[in-house]
This record gives sequence, structure tokens and C-alpha cells, in this order.
Amino acid sequence: MKRINVIGTSGSGKSHFSRRLAQKLDFPCIEMDAVFWLPNWEHLDTEDFLAKLKSLMEQETWVLDGNQSKTNALKWQYVDTIVWLDYGFFHTFKQILIRSFKRSWSKQENWEGTGNIESFRRNFFSSESVILWMLQNYWKTKRKYTKLFAGELSNSVRLVRIKSPKQAELFLANA
Repeated sequence: MKRINVIGTSGSGKSHFSRRLAQKLDFPCIEMDAVFWLPNWEHLDTEDFLAKLKSLMEQETWVLDGNQSKTNALKWQYVDTIVWLDYGFFHTFKQILIRSFKRSWSKQENWEGTGNIESFRRNFFSSESVILWMLQNYWKTKRKYTKLFAGELSNSVRLVRIKSPKQAELFLANA
């Protein structure tokens, strides 16, 4: 494991898990959202995003946190291991509610230098809500990754499917 992509639906804990895994392995952690998002909730256009991501993925080792489908063709050129945090719906929903509440309350910047701060309005009463996004995409993401793990990558990449926080802790302990 030298180039690891941690995937999962919004709220699954990808960023937290990725940071812990990177720290344990002494690898850089690349958070795709931190690369993608600009100040005022603007984002890089696809071409610039992929170019910036490519330059980061040319390092010898890393843990990449993120899902964005538009990055798949690029990621799959580099990745040797994919870790899928595939927690149950209710666990993930609980996690995203807690995270959204904490971020709204703390007013802590999501990605350094962006000034992007989550609010109760944005998280709970907006069409841009990450909670709404999770509710709309949980099952679609699960189907997509089930297919991915049964498909062509299964022959060339180590695939790890983690279905519980207990399994996640065990994986981290043995990494």
C-alpha cells in the first residue's frame, strides 16, 4: 500500500479515516475537497482540479480522500489500494447529522485558506445541504462502488471494503 484512495458516501468519515491512516503510515494525506474548493464556496473548474490533483498524486506515497467520479480515470492510473468505508445507512446518517451540527456550531473553516464555514442554514435548510446530498446519493454511491469492486479494478488494485467502525479500527491497527 503506497497510493491509497479512501472512498465512501458523504458522512462516512473518509477524511477522518484518511488522516489517521496517513499519519499511521507517515504518508501525505490529500483531501480532494481541500483541493477542489475555493473561497466563497466556489470551486476549481474540472481541468484545473485534475491538473492540481495529478501533480499531488505524482508523489511516491499518499492517502487520497475523495470520491469525485470525474477524477476516476486519473486516480486509477496511480492507485494501488482502494478502501471503501461502506457503513450502514443509519450509521452514516447519524454521523453526518452530528458532523453538520458540530461544524455549524463551531464555525470552524472547513479547508484552510478558503473561509468556507458551514452554517445551520446551509446544512439543514438549503438545497446545498450535505445532509440532503447524502440522503439523495447514499444508495446510488453504494451501487456504484459495489459494481466497481466486482469490476475490472478488482484484478489490478487491492480492494478493501470496511463495513463497520470496528473493522476500520482493526484495519488501522494492522496498516
